[in-house]
Amino acid sequence: MPKTRAQIPDWTTAVAPTLADVEVIANAAYLTIPAQLRAQVDPVAILVVDFPDDETLDEMGCETAFDLLGLYQGVSLDRKSVTDTPRDVDRIFLYRRPLLDFWSESGEEFGHLVRHVLIHEIGHHFGYSDDDMEAIDNE
Repeated sequence: MPKTRAQIPDWTTAVAPTLADVEVIANAAYLTIPAQLRAQVDPVAILVVDFPDDETLDEMGCETAFDLLGLYQGVSLDRKSVTDTPRDVDRIFLYRRPLLDFWSESGEEFGHLVRHVLIHEIGHHFGYSDDDMEAIDNE
């Protein structure tokens, strides 16, 4: 059944969340993670950028810049050794424009989407594979 004019939201003044807005949303989502897990994630930098760089897109086999919502970049805890010399800071990237694109198509609440992607990337920090996390999501 078609919506009446009164049921259609007025989007003429809507503004997409900025990088800073997504950072605030990601920080709020981060605080919902249990403290004992956050303690192991604290050294990981969480960065919000508009798109992945070309090198990342190539490495991940992406067809477009919109294919990747987030990325964990570093050495997962299951592969780290106390004798290793850290080469770089572990990072989680959240990609604002692909997140907005996915959000606009899915209708999912934006904060929930950001939290889901953030937790997914934190899972990679702990050494979980995509299949492991999908199994956890399905439980």
